[in-house]
Amino acid sequence: MALRFLGIIPNTPQDESPTIWLDEATGDLLIQSYKATEEEVRACQEIGSIPGHSTDVPDHETIIRLPAVMLQYIPRPEHSGEVASAATSA
Repeated sequence: MALRFLGIIPNTPQDESPTIWLDEATGDLLIQSYKATEEEVRACQEIGSIPGHSTDVPDHETIIRLPAVMLQYIPRPEHSGEVASAATSA
């Protein structure tokens, strides 16, 4: 697996280090960040996503809270498409 370090919150303490890496083979992001609280998970489940889709979080998944300062490290496509504009309008 070829990972590339993208960024970490500047001046972060050694025991708190939200970090982002890019899997160069797949384009996937690997994100280390704060776990969502039980209250935040419940709120996500109440809102849901698409009709008919389970709101349960499977054991192999989790919900994280990504600090806004970390958005600067997320790669952006050179062209704007539907997905990018939908994400920015939310």
